Amino acid sequence: MHRITNSQKSEHGKWTLSSSDEETTEPQKPSTSSVTGDLKDSGPQYPCSEARKAAEKRRKQPLKFEQENVSKDTSPTKKLKPPADLGWHLSSSDEESNTTTNPQPRNSEKVLVKAENPTPPKHPELDKRDGVQPENSKPCGKYRTPSDPQDAWDLLEAGEPFRFYLTKVMGIKAKYNSGALHIKDILSPLFGTLLSSVQFNYCIDVPWLVKQYPKESRDKPLLIVHGEKRDSKATLHEEAHPYENVRLCQAKLDIAYGTHHTKMMILLYKEGLRVVIHTSNLIHDDWHQKTQGIWLSPLFSKLPRGAPDSAGESVTNFKSDLMEYLESYHSPTIKEWVEIIREHDLSETRVYLIGSTPGRFQGNQKEKWGHFKLRKLLRENTGTSADESWPVIGQFSSIGSVGADQSKWLCSEFKESLVALGGRVKSLPKHETPLHLVYPSVNNVRTSLEGYPAGGSLPYSIQTAQKQLWLHSYFHKWAAETSGRSNAMPHIKTYMRLSPDFQKLAWFLVTSANLSKAAWGSLEKNGTQLMIRSYELGVLFLPSAFDPEITTFNVKMNIFSESKDPVLSFPVPYDLPPERYDGKDRPWIWNIPYVNAPDTHGNIWCPS
Repeated sequence: MHRITNSQKSEHGKWTLSSSDEETTEPQKPSTSSVTGDLKDSGPQYPCSEARKAAEKRRKQPLKFEQENVSKDTSPTKKLKPPADLGWHLSSSDEESNTTTNPQPRNSEKVLVKAENPTPPKHPELDKRDGVQPENSKPCGKYRTPSDPQDAWDLLEAGEPFRFYLTKVMGIKAKYNSGALHIKDILSPLFGTLLSSVQFNYCIDVPWLVKQYPKESRDKPLLIVHGEKRDSKATLHEEAHPYENVRLCQAKLDIAYGTHHTKMMILLYKEGLRVVIHTSNLIHDDWHQKTQGIWLSPLFSKLPRGAPDSAGESVTNFKSDLMEYLESYHSPTIKEWVEIIREHDLSETRVYLIGSTPGRFQGNQKEKWGHFKLRKLLRENTGTSADESWPVIGQFSSIGSVGADQSKWLCSEFKESLVALGGRVKSLPKHETPLHLVYPSVNNVRTSLEGYPAGGSLPYSIQTAQKQLWLHSYFHKWAAETSGRSNAMPHIKTYMRLSPDFQKLAWFLVTSANLSKAAWGSLEKNGTQLMIRSYELGVLFLPSAFDPEITTFNVKMNIFSESKDPVLSFPVPYDLPPERYDGKDRPWIWNIPYVNAPDTHGNIWCPS
């Protein structure tokens, strides 16, 4: 596929970004930086996307409101006027350039940036980032920092029966972290005596990861499964080299533009086995001030010697599905973990596993992966209480190319899977099932705890957005007042179906999969073949797996309420009903500048 270099100009000079016509769940990790300037040198040392490198650069080199000495290109340009419904504001831009090389830096000129609102939004909690909280903010009079593992067993109890958690967030009221987990909590020796572990992930900071393990476990065997290639792979190997206990395993990505996006830990203890499926990259920023989701399994005990292969299975077939997912890597190293799982009793599991693995699948193989696996599970395990009027909500942190209009994928094959009901698959009714897509607006990002750099983990690009303006009419704001996380930008991805009054929940999915054909799969060969580019993993919560007598969960509106609900109530991590974008809202686009208003740190955004 021919790569196009798009050159744009604003008050902050000319900056160049590479793009591709193919969709991705997150921007590809180039072997060399394609962003103008010293982005490659100033960004993280671990491999990551260009959007995250831009965010890291802006953290280290912020552009303050009224910032001087920013680069300005003085070459003549033909202004491109975006249509009125474009969905973002551009001060000015070039048309797509035919050149494929970055322009040479020009002499800088002093520029005074004016802002619509010269006063950064006020957030009292921002001054508490170091963990200092009022004594009366928590009954115990002590603010527990995200890495404090002392209440580990209380945390486990708080997640029952779903074992679904949010990550702790620095800078919010202590009560909103009371039922949340940090990675140090998950790896705490209070959860088990660790023997070895495996970490599956997309973006990995090896030295940081090792430090998250308790000191007594840092020399235990650690396998890291990644999707890096070329220079990024070499960087990861260089990072891991000092740690003799760390092994690396490269996931095969044979289809262009695929990523290894799965985020899972498997922890082998002296006492048993635990599986953790979550949405966080293995880097500091993802566990600091973002909203992330975690499913933490029970502690699985070891089966008696000589137990049959079918032993230890759950009503959800979680064990066999997990082993099949691991076998899809075709790796002898990962095969060792398949055998470890086989030896344990996973029968207590109440969630269904939904994975994606790269490939082209036909026949019943189609129903094993991606959105067709979701379709199959909903068809076989949901009641008929829902109907066409029950809306579907999708919430995500990145968006791929989903077609020139809604009929190409979103509201055809993908939505047909989302609206599948017991015993049948609903074809699209004349009165369409409502579809609400939750994705942060520019103002959500601007007023977040991190400010504009939070947008580095929301890598929706201008190149993709320009091709699907129709999609933006589905967008709703990120709002999470009940969980105290409205200002902690989401990297969590969730999909669910609810009653029209948003009080009943037919099903809930937390996953690594963004809104992308690469992640979920798309049909080929007249619908007979499903093609998936990326590795993804998530867990599906269905009422019947928790109680065969019920067909819906109640929605727990205040997820930190201490009152016990008489019936099963699921803690949805953001506010319902979702609020549609108003006339001034624009979806966050990471690779264009935002200079008209400062963020919570008094800064503006220019990606290079």
